[in-house]
Amino acid sequence: MKAILRLAALVLFLPLALPSAAGEAPLYHQAAKFTLGGEGGWDYVVYDPAGDRLFISHSKVVLVVAAADGKLLGEIPVDGAHGTALVPDQNRGFITNGRAGTVTVFDLKTLKPTGEIKVGENPDAIIYDPDSKRVIVMNGRSHDLMAIAPDSLKVVATVPLGGKLEFAVAARGHIYVNVEDTGEIASVDSKSWKLEQRWKLEGCEEPSGLALDPSTHHLFSVCGNSLMVVVDTRSGKIVARVPTGAGTDAVAFDAERKLAFASNGEGTLTVIRKTKEGNYEVAENDPTQRGARTLALDPRSHKIFLVTAELGPPAEGQRRPSVKPGTFMLLVYAPAR
Repeated sequence: MKAILRLAALVLFLPLALPSAAGEAPLYHQAAKFTLGGEGGWDYVVYDPAGDRLFISHSKVVLVVAAADGKLLGEIPVDGAHGTALVPDQNRGFITNGRAGTVTVFDLKTLKPTGEIKVGENPDAIIYDPDSKRVIVMNGRSHDLMAIAPDSLKVVATVPLGGKLEFAVAARGHIYVNVEDTGEIASVDSKSWKLEQRWKLEGCEEPSGLALDPSTHHLFSVCGNSLMVVVDTRSGKIVARVPTGAGTDAVAFDAERKLAFASNGEGTLTVIRKTKEGNYEVAENDPTQRGARTLALDPRSHKIFLVTAELGPPAEGQRRPSVKPGTFMLLVYAPAR
């Protein structure tokens, strides 16, 4: 995923958007803000429903934080943290190490590392597919997807996908993956581990975050050019294009409330809903904070969790914004109605 250190300096000067429907009460509001501290960039935020806790990739560690009060529960050392996948029935978690080209295995109860698995180059996103009972790793630089058996900790399949892989979702025997540099979604059969389809995301530049509404078979892919593209998995056709904010990176779908959320580095959270006519529209753009471009959703409380830090102008000769040490924070957004 496009971590905060890739945020262009332009984002620092973009104005915050306001709720789009004049006169309507907002759907979401900021309910809490917790300072986590530390230094460096960050990437994925993963919610653990069993423990009501968050796994937050933050440079050389993954922070484990209580979702209720932001209390630090532990840290897992890694080498270039990207994503975390949780496998409760094995009592194991898996973290991608982008620099090392490995996956760290850890105990879900003690949070202690228990092993390393060699994968491809620059592993980024990682998910668990309960249907195939495999941990799926998206390797950005080697352009392939790998499936790991969480019991044996062995790589059991490798699928070349011909591009830089970003986030993925799994459903009904398929793994859907955003391919960033080709602007596509790739569909992989999770039984044969063969590439099935490639769907071009017309109008979408550098797709990153991906979410799914299983009831409608709709994928929500967010793009680097301030856009969300909705794709029907049954046909591969684009059914909607909806604007988001600048610097969009992550997306989540709330199956109960039927809302999609896009977190934007400019400092907004775009809330998207489906109309009675079956179209998708922006319900509101809620102000967050600059750099808050990765998120996680608690499907029970419907809370949204975002992370960011205080950002300054780029250092001399750099394009990326500077990060003020000790200001890394967790923002919690909750339904207002």
